[in-house]
Formats: sequence, C-alpha cells, structure tokens
Amino acid sequence: MKRKGGCELNKFDGEEGRIFKVNPKERREEKKKKKVEEGRKMGDVADKLAYFQAITGLEDADLCTEILAAHNWDLELAISSFTTSVNPTTDTPQPNPNNHLPSAPDLQPVPQPPPGLAWKLITLPVSVISGSLGLISGAIGLGLWAAGGVLSYSLGLVGLGSTPSSSSSAPLVSVSAATSEAMDFVAAFEREYGSSGPNFVGEGFMDALQRSRNSFKLLFVYLHSPDHPDTPSFCHRTLCSEIVAAFVNENFVCWGGSIRASEGFKMSNSLKASRFPFCALVMAATNQRIALLQQVEGPKSSEELLVTLQRVLEESSPVLVAARLDAEERRNNMRLREEQDAAYRAALEADQARERQRREEEERLAREAAEAERKLKEEEEARERAAQEAAEKQAALAKIRQEKAESLGEEPEKGPDVTQVMVRFPNGERKGRRFHNTATIKSLYDYVDSLGSLEADSYILVSNFPIVKYEQDKLALSLKEAGLHPQASLFVELTSLE
Repeated sequence: MKRKGGCELNKFDGEEGRIFKVNPKERREEKKKKKVEEGRKMGDVADKLAYFQAITGLEDADLCTEILAAHNWDLELAISSFTTSVNPTTDTPQPNPNNHLPSAPDLQPVPQPPPGLAWKLITLPVSVISGSLGLISGAIGLGLWAAGGVLSYSLGLVGLGSTPSSSSSAPLVSVSAATSEAMDFVAAFEREYGSSGPNFVGEGFMDALQRSRNSFKLLFVYLHSPDHPDTPSFCHRTLCSEIVAAFVNENFVCWGGSIRASEGFKMSNSLKASRFPFCALVMAATNQRIALLQQVEGPKSSEELLVTLQRVLEESSPVLVAARLDAEERRNNMRLREEQDAAYRAALEADQARERQRREEEERLAREAAEAERKLKEEEEARERAAQEAAEKQAALAKIRQEKAESLGEEPEKGPDVTQVMVRFPNGERKGRRFHNTATIKSLYDYVDSLGSLEADSYILVSNFPIVKYEQDKLALSLKEAGLHPQASLFVELTSLE
C-alpha cells in the first residue's frame, strides 16, 4: 500500500499478521539482486544447454531442454542417461567428477558410440584471451568442435585471425608480453633439460590453441613448477624421454608455461592444478572457454603418460578426423565456388568481348555505310554541279551566240561592196554569208561563234590560197584590206589554249 506523496511502502506479513514499512531503496536493491541471480541462472542454463547439445549431437533445443529439465538440470546425469538409453550394452563407466563424460554416438547407425571426450569446460581469464591474441575479450568467440553427432570442429573466432591488427582497444596484456613469457620458458626448459623434450611453441596460450585448431590437433599443456621436488625427475625421465617426446611432437601442439610467470599462473588457476607436475590435453570450446579432455597430475612414468596420451588421442581421433574432413570439404566447396566464379567471370568476359566485337563491327559497318552514303552524296552533288555548270555554260554560250548574231546585223544583199565568205569547219560542214567589205575580220569570228558548230573554245581562221592565218593582230582589218573581197574561202583550224 503506497501513501500519496510518500516514499515508503507497507508490506503485510502473513505469518504474524502485521503490517510493516519497507524502504523503497531496499526494495530496489532486492529487485536488482533478484535480476542478477536470474541472469546468472539463465547463463548457467544456456551454457548447460549448449554443452549438452554439443556432447549429444542433438540439434533440437526444445528436446534438449526437456531432457535436462527431467534430470533437474544435472548435466552429467542427463548425458549419462542419454548415452545409456542410446546403447544400453555399452561398457562406458558411469560419469563421476573424476572420470570423463561420455560423448554421444554418431547419429549414423554404428555398433557403439565413441568413447568419452570432454571432461569439463574451463573458462579462460580475460587477460589470457586478450593478452595472447591482442584483442579485447568481447571480440572473441571460440566455437565448440562438433561433427556428426559427436563434436564438430567449428572454432569460430569473431573478428579473430582475419584482422589481427585490429587493436583499436588496448589489450590488457600486450602480445609481446605473452610471447616473451613463452619464449623465456622454452629457453629455460632447454637450458635445464636439454632440447630432446617436447617442442614447446614460443607463443601465448591462445596463439598455441589457435595453432592446434589450424593443424587439427589437441593442445598438450604442461605447467612447470620449478620448486616442486618431483619436477626435475618428471622432466628428465618422463617428459624428455625419447618415446614420449616423439609421440607428443607427432600428435599434439605443445605449450608450456611456468607458474611463476603471469600466463602460466593464470592457466594453473583456470585448470585448477592441485598437484605437480601437471599436464593437460585441451581443445577449444565456446564462449572464451576450453574443453579439458584429460589432466595428468603428479609424477608419472613415461609408460603411464604415454598410455594416457594414446587413449585420449584414440578417443578424440573421430573428432579430429571429422574436423579435418569438414575443413577439407569447406575448402573444396570454396575452391569449387572460386572455380565456378572464375569460369563465370571468364564466360562473362567472353560474352562481353563478343558483345564488344559485335558493337565494333556494327559501328564499323555503320561508319562504312555513312562514308559510302557521304561519297555517293558528294558524287551526286558533283554531278549536279557539273550539270549546272554545263547548263550555265551552254546558256552563256547561247547568249554569246545570240549577242554576236545580233551584232552582225542583217545579211546584206549582193552588190559590189558586198563580200561573199565561205567557212569550212573541221567536220567538213560549210557555212556561208555575205558581209560588207568594210566589215572586220572580227566579224567573221563573231559569225563562226554565232553558228555554234564548234565544240572547241580556241581556233583561228585560215585562207587556203595563199595560206594566211588571221590571228589576233589581223582582227581589226576590214575584209577589203585583208584581200578577202569580193569573195573568200576560209577554213577553221583548231588550236590549243596555252
């Protein structure tokens, strides 16, 4: 019950039958704690559901939720019940905190499910993740290996590997620090125990985990305690024995760290190393975690360690093989897509080249047609101009002939002062006319021009006997002065213009 204008709430206590006041601040704190608790529970539920799906290979989230709820969200009990119900004849021991969790069988019909793999999931410190890879923890997502019904190898790194230089947010530990620690450990180990031991990588833990993912191998982890009394004997007799070192180098990616160093100390806390010497076999899991497959604590002989390593390797081989096949399939699919894309691009380029050639051919034909049309038009225009010029010339000649004929006047009648002139043309045609004896030689030229019987533009009049050429210097002479009176016979001699 809330009082108007107040800040306190009344709460009824059903057991004692009394009403007491509740401070709103306390109520808000209570609600906040409740939400935090619910969020934590929801996170645990999501983690258990994801892990149960990865182990059993079931994709139906609702079915997995029902199975876990039926077992009161006891992950180990639910997995044990599931694997036992799938194959009740299996000899796999019941899970307990000190044994491995059995994994689900392949969903394909097989005689027996594969042996157990993951023991438990280990959440890595943020500083280990960001320190090894130079990225803040929010940019990292590690995918669980799950293939078929067991575990697929899907170590998904969100923003990892593709942009190794994307360090816009400063990491908690620099890349050089984690790498320097690893290199210092390798150098110190080889100085102390020689170079015949495992080939520890000189890089941070997350880089080594990434290397194991890329090579489809498990990660062999050795945490070195320099002050432990069993450490020298274990390193000399077990870890550096020829058979163990060869087996580890052949089948695992090896990473070691001293618990005196920052990253080695954090990994010992994460793996909860309680006894030394300490070895572990891990692989990547979800949400910045790793799956712990096996840990070996305390002094072990080379034979004991080798048997353990061989057993875990045999149990995990289906996972690694499936992961490798899955990766190869992805690479093949990618290569096939690239080949198809290349073929498509080649076909597209060929089509584009053909289209380009077709357009160029069309453009060439269009240009040739336009050029031919232009030339035809020019020729037509030239003919029209020539015809027009010829017509104009003919009209001019006709006009000239008419003018010259008019300049001659009427032909005079016969008489003593009249001269009879006969003109013979080159084609044999003869023309005659009477002129006054006072008419000039030029009048004879005008008469010949007025007839229009000549095609040539240049000619002279010549008398037969005696042969006299009446050229430019004689045009002003009269017929009588030229000796052509009372009659004259002339012929036309064609000349060339110079």
